[in-house]
Amino acid sequence: MKSSLQKYAPFLIFFAAMLWATDAPFRLHLTKDLPSNFIVLGEHFFDILVAIPILFLNWAEVKKLTWKGWLSVIFVAICGSALASVAFTEAFHYVNPSVAILLQKLQPFIAIGLAVGMLAERLPKRFWLWTGLAVVAAYVISFPDFVPRLYVGEVFNPNIVGVSLALVAALFWGASTVLGKYALETVSFKTMASLRFTIAFLFLFAVNAYQGTLSVIATATGKDWLFILTIAVTSGIVSMFIYYKGLSNTKASIATVAELGFPLAAVVVNWLFINSPITSVQIIGMVGLLAAIYLLTRSSREPEMQTTI
Repeated sequence: MKSSLQKYAPFLIFFAAMLWATDAPFRLHLTKDLPSNFIVLGEHFFDILVAIPILFLNWAEVKKLTWKGWLSVIFVAICGSALASVAFTEAFHYVNPSVAILLQKLQPFIAIGLAVGMLAERLPKRFWLWTGLAVVAAYVISFPDFVPRLYVGEVFNPNIVGVSLALVAALFWGASTVLGKYALETVSFKTMASLRFTIAFLFLFAVNAYQGTLSVIATATGKDWLFILTIAVTSGIVSMFIYYKGLSNTKASIATVAELGFPLAAVVVNWLFINSPITSVQIIGMVGLLAAIYLLTRSSREPEMQTTI
């Protein structure tokens, strides 16, 4: 059973990453009237309705976490769930979205470096070949004209603040994959996801209280709450459970490449909801990405790594 999970686990991560892109139409509506921090807090509120009972049922697992395990979980919850999103969004104020998105293509290499350095993962044969194919395919999916796309009135003028914020987001997301894998050596995927949502909720509640945005509860409409609930279910609790189930049976170095399913799904979502056409070049990129994930999955059937944090 375990070998079967290891065989298909990267595709669970790939599918979870695709689910992360499904919230775009709902999030676009919400950001017109609600602060971003409050939207994320609302998502996590619905998520903890599932997460807290799971934590109570699995409290024996939580008690087994060492201080290193707790640091890993806290980093994933605060930096991976909250601060990375804030840094990525804030980067748009200094550089055009193309620059911020382009820099996120460095995320797999950051995670791979951390996986090798912190978890002593051994990279399988032809790893860099298939990883290179996946990153190039993801780039082509995001930028089918082969150059970062600019919007009307924009110029390609990255500055140190915007680039730094985008790199911080890439670092936090890449590190969260590795540290999440480390924590999964002690707790189950359900407990890990539940801890992430609960700690992130407490952090986001404090942020909203400090910024005075909790009063938005009174002005949010029924449609707003329905959209927040939809995001919480699809790209929140469901996708994270699938993601951590896959990560518990996948090396972090391979998981971070499987997460490139996000740009593939984002293109499909844009095509379905805002009539943004999919080009033949993007279709080739999608095929290349799927092939790279499959080939990486085949190459990943090796003995489990030895953690050295």
